[in-house]
Amino acid sequence: MKQYKLNLHPLKYKLAKYFLAIVFATIVLLWFFQIVFLESFYKSIKTTQVEQGAKQISVSVRNNSNISEVIDTVSRKNSLSVYIYDTSTPIFKKMYSCDYNNAVWRTDYQEHQAYKYYREASNSGGTYLGTVTLQSDIMSIEELQRNLYKYSSDSQEDYQDNGNSENEYSKYENLVYGEIIQINKDTQCFMLINSMITPVSSVVDTLRIQLMIVSAFVFIMAIGLSFYASRRISKPLSDMSKTAKELAKQNYNVEFKGSGYLEVKELNDTLNYTRKELSKVDELRQELIANISHDLRTPLTMIKGYGEVMRDLPGENTPENVQIIIDEASRLSNLVTDLLDLSKLQSGTMSLDIEEFSLTDSIRNIFKRYAKLKEQEGYNIVFESDANVIVKGDELKISQVIYNLMNNAVNYAGEDKTIIVSQIVKENIVRIEVTDHGDGIPDDKLEYIWDRYYKVDKEHKRAVIGTGLGLSIVKNILDLHHSHYGVNSQLNKGSTFWFELEYVNAEKTDIIK
Repeated sequence: MKQYKLNLHPLKYKLAKYFLAIVFATIVLLWFFQIVFLESFYKSIKTTQVEQGAKQISVSVRNNSNISEVIDTVSRKNSLSVYIYDTSTPIFKKMYSCDYNNAVWRTDYQEHQAYKYYREASNSGGTYLGTVTLQSDIMSIEELQRNLYKYSSDSQEDYQDNGNSENEYSKYENLVYGEIIQINKDTQCFMLINSMITPVSSVVDTLRIQLMIVSAFVFIMAIGLSFYASRRISKPLSDMSKTAKELAKQNYNVEFKGSGYLEVKELNDTLNYTRKELSKVDELRQELIANISHDLRTPLTMIKGYGEVMRDLPGENTPENVQIIIDEASRLSNLVTDLLDLSKLQSGTMSLDIEEFSLTDSIRNIFKRYAKLKEQEGYNIVFESDANVIVKGDELKISQVIYNLMNNAVNYAGEDKTIIVSQIVKENIVRIEVTDHGDGIPDDKLEYIWDRYYKVDKEHKRAVIGTGLGLSIVKNILDLHHSHYGVNSQLNKGSTFWFELEYVNAEKTDIIK
């Protein structure tokens, strides 16, 4: 476990590491493409310029339209030397020429040089493309020096051969393109284009120095920016982590205040919602403990008290006192049974015994349990039904649902002490409604009434009948049956609890009350 913790790093350091890795990879790519591939890119671009220019000139020559103008435009735009030779005679004659190549390296191809490239083009299917050094193809070293002197203000002595001229000038290359242009069946000419390829070694040296300076500057900035940005990004998460630790200590007064970007805002809202829900759960847990303690203490106190009276006072060992002890013991037994059932339902360990049964008959049998309550307490409990409905489910559990809903209605009945149970058949659904005329439930409390021991008025009182866990048991049983259920309530008018089941058969009968 300790080893696992050692392998963890704060988010801000990971973000900084990733950011620096991206910057480093970008710098490496810049070095790679600007230094390694610069010459090949440069030659590729030059070759494309020459070929595109040759295509324009070739079209103009074939169409015999604005030849001089097109040659001049192409040559000037791309710094090219362009020559058109007449090939109808053994000695090539120059028809058109235009030279916008580098002034220092300007030259004029002689007929025999043009014929050499014409022969190369003929052997290659009509076109020729290649590179040659300036020294070997165009002019001698002395001519190069004269050109340098001609186009420079420095003294001629600065360009005297020092023994290294041949090696130096041999570095310079020219791109030569030749094309045989077939004007018609019997007439053709030869186009020769020359473009100087500037040596890139000096450019590479310049770029290398610039990239070293820029790379150092960018890397230093990247370090500062990465740590700043990563800290800004991770700070809301770090703050929420500290607040979450307080929440884990059951401090529900904390407030999550993360912001900055969408994901943090959503997480912040989720944690605040979780905090509120945990606070409610903790309140319910405390209420549950208090209420169960109350429900356990009351019957135990009565059992103990009546037992002591019967022991200490002659003549108190009466059937009535014994019945009170039995009733309170039964109440304790029912409470423990309900707690166990609820625990099994919520843990998913309780299974259903699914079978077809008469829901209407089950309700009638449940009503027999309330005969004593109707006689002694004056409750008016009514069952309204116009059909004998057969459903599929666990008869014992559904009976428990109806019994608990009726107990809840009895406990919260109004002054008229009227409880109405309605069985409504519609389409393939049977709906059971249990209505009381009590105080009703506020709208903002309806979603919590299914919780264990939840009380709308927060004042625990001993139930007239049942254990106070009825609605929570109802909810879990109906969830297991995948049944729809709910409650409709109006303040000072009463509440109607309902649930729905799919029925197998429904035979119409007279309304039973």
